[in-house]
Amino acid sequence: MSTRLIGPLIGLGFCVVLLFSFVTGLFNFVSEPALPTAETEFHLEPEPLALSTNGPFGRFDRQQLQRGFQVYREVCSSCHGLTRVHFRDLAELGYSEAAVKKIAVDWAVQQPSVNAETGEPATRPGLPADPIPSPYPNEVAARAANNNAYPPDLSLIVKAREGAAPYVHSLLTGYRAQPPELLRQFPDAKSPKGLYYNPYFANLNIAMPAPLVADGQVGYEDGTPATIDQMSTDVAAFLVWTAEPKLETRKATGFASLIFLAIFTVLAWMSYKTIWAPVKHERDPLPAE
Repeated sequence: MSTRLIGPLIGLGFCVVLLFSFVTGLFNFVSEPALPTAETEFHLEPEPLALSTNGPFGRFDRQQLQRGFQVYREVCSSCHGLTRVHFRDLAELGYSEAAVKKIAVDWAVQQPSVNAETGEPATRPGLPADPIPSPYPNEVAARAANNNAYPPDLSLIVKAREGAAPYVHSLLTGYRAQPPELLRQFPDAKSPKGLYYNPYFANLNIAMPAPLVADGQVGYEDGTPATIDQMSTDVAAFLVWTAEPKLETRKATGFASLIFLAIFTVLAWMSYKTIWAPVKHERDPLPAE
């Protein structure tokens, strides 16, 4: 057999196998549909969340970001780190230099260091240049303190989770008792000990207990009523900022680029009409027969 035929035959064989697999899979899907599960039947998609950053011209609400940081500091920081954010970055939220220094020094978890006299591991108060530390020294310690569940770092959580900020808000406000209908349809779906029912979580049961349990849990410095919904919205907005602090710059740059492209397109069209359009219609006369 000629070597020139081997390649096409291999390709044809691959296409035949692929087509057979597709037809077989489609037939099985139609004839034997997947059985419903508790996750597919009772999982909820995140509710829409109105934030000032929504839309192409959205901007951060600095006052809301400060409230969200306050919720993180007083509620979330006991379990979740924010290690990709440095204390000095908080100046972008409107905090003064003195306020940033005080926040860093007063942070509950101190920074790892070394004793200059003994060379032994030690800790020191935070500095503005330090990252906001994790409450645990490592993953093993984090799991040991949380029933083997690992609390994720929240720096990029809005980018890491499908649903982004609406998911964070819905998750924080979604804790509830399991509906009776769920247990009637799926008797084995009762939440295991140490897990909590939340329909916005992928498998309906989450290891984190509800962090926001009552209105007024955080006393906002600006006097805003701290309802559970408000605190959840504010911390979601804050985590949008931690995940993309240059969001305003990106949107402004994109808008400026669109304006430039629009102007360039008009100039290119005018140049075409002025310079090239007349040339297009200048044709050599047809030769006489």
